[in-house]
Amino acid sequence: MSLVTLLPFIVLIGAMFLMTRSAKKKQQQALDMRNQMQPGSGVRTIGGMYATVKEVNEDTVLLDAAPGVELVFAKNSIGAVLSDDEYNRIVHGIEHDLKTDADIVPDDASSLTESDDSAAGAPDGKPVDLGKKDQADEAVAAEAKTDEEPKKTDGDTETK
Repeated sequence: MSLVTLLPFIVLIGAMFLMTRSAKKKQQQALDMRNQMQPGSGVRTIGGMYATVKEVNEDTVLLDAAPGVELVFAKNSIGAVLSDDEYNRIVHGIEHDLKTDADIVPDDASSLTESDDSAAGAPDGKPVDLGKKDQADEAVAAEAKTDEEPKKTDGDTETK
């Protein structure tokens, strides 16, 4: 057999090896993460529920989901073990004290707009009308505009 015939099989076996190696590495990381769980750790289940670990057994975990609500889950159903700061931020809405120097984003946009009156309307002080106009309104506006324009003369003035 020639090398050209064997090349597709070699590439296929190599790709399968790389994929299984990557999957095994991820499984090992997940197992290590689950083994690091201790009572008091904040966790997120694969279903998206946040809870605190109350007790860790060989294959199961007792979770405290709310005051007086204890749930038994399989260790495999724990999706992530969270740091204390992250758990408090997500569950209780408590930000860490070290972030006080960061910029504070307002809840509404009122502090982001200008406070002077010219920001409310057009630059000439008239309010901007964004509604549709009738054709009759447009004709009246066009006539008013022509009346306002000064009439041009050929240089002769009527004053003598």
